[in-house]
Amino acid sequence: MSRTTPNLSKHNARPAHSQSNLTIKLARYVGYFAIGYVLASTLFMMIQTKVALNSQLVTALSIFLGAYIAVNKFIKHQQRALNREEINRLMFGGILVVWLLTAIYFSALWVWLFDDANREVLIEMTLQQPLPLVSALVMILVLTLVSARISIWALNRLLDPQRKMS
Repeated sequence: MSRTTPNLSKHNARPAHSQSNLTIKLARYVGYFAIGYVLASTLFMMIQTKVALNSQLVTALSIFLGAYIAVNKFIKHQQRALNREEINRLMFGGILVVWLLTAIYFSALWVWLFDDANREVLIEMTLQQPLPLVSALVMILVLTLVSARISIWALNRLLDPQRKMS
């Protein structure tokens, strides 16, 4: 009867809760992304009262600033760069939060700002020509996804502590 010794190596042992712990940690950084996006959007709204800015540029810059805050906080807290899976999760989570905040914003405008006549005109316009609205929504969705992906990837490489040392 041979005796086998248990493998005590910590390298091979993975706790069962590591996947949920990763999700919880990334949720915090998605929140940082959202806070940065809201702060940048507010700043650009104030700037737009004085100077006219391109709305797509404002969206891309707001997402860039949100990504900077999220990636910077992640690297400060974790002392490492994001991996590909974390970049994807942060990107999709951040964009989901951005679109959720946008939907809440437009719902609030619909309820509190528009009267019945304005609502009827917008509904009628949407029903008569839905293609421009749908194409605009698709374009802004693609813009937010691409700008978030590029921003998170570039900032992750730029702020990576291992790249700074070498």
